[in-house]
Amino acid sequence: MRFFSDNAAPVHPAVLAALAEADVLDTAYDGDRWSKALDARLSDLFETAVEGLWVPSGTAANCLALAALCPPHGAVVCHHDAHIQNDECGAPEFYTHGAKLMLAQGEGAKLTPETIAALLATIRNDVHQVQPHAISITNATEYGLVYQPYEVAAIGALAAERGLALHMDGARFANALVTAGCSAADLTWRAGVTALSLGFVKNGGMSAEALVFFKPGLVDATRYRRKRAGLLLSKGRYLAAQILALLDEDRWLANARAANAGAALIAAAAGDRLVHPVEANEVFLRVSAEEAATLRATGFDFYDWGPGEARLVVSWNQRAEDIRPLADAIAALGSSPPGPRPCETVAP
Repeated sequence: MRFFSDNAAPVHPAVLAALAEADVLDTAYDGDRWSKALDARLSDLFETAVEGLWVPSGTAANCLALAALCPPHGAVVCHHDAHIQNDECGAPEFYTHGAKLMLAQGEGAKLTPETIAALLATIRNDVHQVQPHAISITNATEYGLVYQPYEVAAIGALAAERGLALHMDGARFANALVTAGCSAADLTWRAGVTALSLGFVKNGGMSAEALVFFKPGLVDATRYRRKRAGLLLSKGRYLAAQILALLDEDRWLANARAANAGAALIAAAAGDRLVHPVEANEVFLRVSAEEAATLRATGFDFYDWGPGEARLVVSWNQRAEDIRPLADAIAALGSSPPGPRPCETVAP
């Protein structure tokens, strides 16, 4: 009955089992066998040699990545609805020691080469203006849209042309990946991504995310930044064990498929109430205050998302029989209340 956030979802049983297995005396910090196994496991996943670090939160992953890609006097281009702009309490600026976020536009929180280029065109190349050093995109976006490999590659090409790094906030990367139907490599480094914040907490993990660098050498200084920020946990094996458990047997992908399928079930019932196409595990609906109250009185829990809108998020563990009552309740509301036209999916 609760659809307010996948952050609140239960921990996958395999993760709990892995934590129990890791509950033995081992080397502290990141010298344990679980932490040491991360680079090889992530390299297999991305089909290239990568360097990865465990961190305890998505904010930590995003901010440490941006600190590695952008100097204090530089700027990061992102969407004006990006999580790093609206939901991290100034942490990107704090961890980068003052780097600026430059905000671009785009439907469904997606950037395009055109919107990025339009912003870059307003910046003079002189010492009086902050110069961009990186671009950050979120996949799936804050409104549940998925960048396909060709879209990431188009931004990656622009980044390379302008000498910029490309960061991907992948808090829901698994959800994006199963929708895109491609390899993890195709959606990241082959498309020009420099660093990835690889999310696991929303997808069955307890307290572990991975920061993955596709450019050699970036991890070196980041190890010191992680320590300086108080993010180098003494019992890091418990974080590494979570990541490995979800990667094993592709559990992270199975979890994402289940969550996406549940969101699709809600979307099918929502009809013209959809504010954005449903491409991952988030559903944004047009509902009046009275309709939202009716759904809550029935027992459903979700976030209000501005006037006349609601956000519902399906978690990895919610089954079709858990979701169908909500879908039926939404369908029973009837047609959408007055508002903007329903979303439309535009083919490439």
